[in-house]
Amino acid sequence: MFRFRRLVLAALIPAAALSFSLSATLAQTPSPAPAASASPSPAPSASPAPAASAAPVATPSPAASASPSPATSPATSSSPAASASPSPAAPPPAAAATPAPVQTADPFGQETTLEPKKVVMVKGTANWDSAFDTLIDAFKALNTLLDKQGIKHAGNSMIVYTSTDDTGFTFLAEIPVDQDPKNLPKDMSVGKSPEGKALKFVHRGSYDNMDNTYEAITNHLDDKKLEAKDTFIEEYLTDPLKTAEDKLVINVFVPLK
Repeated sequence: MFRFRRLVLAALIPAAALSFSLSATLAQTPSPAPAASASPSPAPSASPAPAASAAPVATPSPAASASPSPATSPATSSSPAASASPSPAAPPPAAAATPAPVQTADPFGQETTLEPKKVVMVKGTANWDSAFDTLIDAFKALNTLLDKQGIKHAGNSMIVYTSTDDTGFTFLAEIPVDQDPKNLPKDMSVGKSPEGKALKFVHRGSYDNMDNTYEAITNHLDDKKLEAKDTFIEEYLTDPLKTAEDKLVINVFVPLK
């Protein structure tokens, strides 16, 4: 917001007072002026004393000396006003400040199409009380296998939920790869990740708080009258083996029928 200042009009009052006193002084000084014009004729006949007293017609000189001082005072009174006039333009405009960047919200229910990827996977079961620890153990087993064979990840780690009930669930832990690993254990295999149309949601925070996210997903499907398949996918954008649990960022994909 811009701020403006007004000049103080009281600064002009001293100049007006000086000009008024100057006019009053000049109104009284004209009396000695006729004495100078009348003194030349009686000067020869009159006694020298009055002539000498009349000679100091130098009375105009004090008047002349008084006249310059008021003349200069208005100049001095006007100079502050002139110097004060630029001050309103001095403050820089505040509009130069850059606006704060706008942060966009995470997508919720965004339509997308999943592309199949080659993955190495391990199948497992878990109960809800120790769900996250079980998923972490599955990711550790897959990472140990890939590290021994020098195979790098070709994408984010995923969990595919194949069935759920009140006590627990079955799942596939998957890691995308570009090459087939060798000498796989019996519980591991190479396959393809899910594909097809799905809705994308984003969860931020701990795994234990995902109940709130899934409740919101269920409400969204009900409101839109959409029917989901019996499976859903979690894509871990942050590495679950290295990220604090309350700092997780997970994409949740819900395939549609």
